[in-house]
Amino acid sequence: MTEWFEQWFGEEYLRLYPHRDDDEARQLAALIERHAPYRGRRVLDLACGAGRHAVHFANRGARVVGLDLSMPLLSLARHRMDPPLDLVRGDKRQLPFRDGAFDLVVNLFTSFGYFADDAQHRAVLEGAAAVLGDGGVFVLDYLNADSVRDSLVPHEERQVGEQRVVIERGISTDGRFVTKEIHLVDEGRSFVERVRLFSPDELADMLFGAGLSVRERIGDYSGGPLVSQSPRAIFVAERR
Repeated sequence: MTEWFEQWFGEEYLRLYPHRDDDEARQLAALIERHAPYRGRRVLDLACGAGRHAVHFANRGARVVGLDLSMPLLSLARHRMDPPLDLVRGDKRQLPFRDGAFDLVVNLFTSFGYFADDAQHRAVLEGAAAVLGDGGVFVLDYLNADSVRDSLVPHEERQVGEQRVVIERGISTDGRFVTKEIHLVDEGRSFVERVRLFSPDELADMLFGAGLSVRERIGDYSGGPLVSQSPRAIFVAERR
């Protein structure tokens, strides 16, 4: 069965979200550099999407590889720099890299939590830990589950060019997932996003189980502490 993320991150996604916030990406790259300096280091941007973070790592002197499953997003990423970024199409659950290949692995902008089975989430973290060298650092930038539950907007309508888009959001009946249904009204098509609502403590436990020790918990891109109202849950973890 095709997973939702295999269908969604393509041409339709790019039409609806043509200009993700580049200033936000620059701010996050600077935040990561303060906590895990990467100039001259080997960096893997895991689920790099269109490469907006990878570009900033490269511009700050990192040797970057970006991995993503989506060909349309990788195609966009390839044209962001000249010479182009080093990009690989692959599944983050089965990384095509040797053990110890990187000094820093990042997984940003909630590109985690996509799977129905938590064993697959653990596989992502274990794979990230495996490709880190001794003392290597993993940075996870994730949604803060408490904040998502408190600020959820159930219904939204927007106009994107000539396309009317209706978005319905909700929490699954078991409370484990936040879902977003995107309806392209004029085309009669719909897509679904489903992301796991891990608490910060659950994420810390999973990181530890993957062989990573959490050094810092951060709650926003300016570097504030992680509290229940924080918009993000950012973890800086070191390979044990």
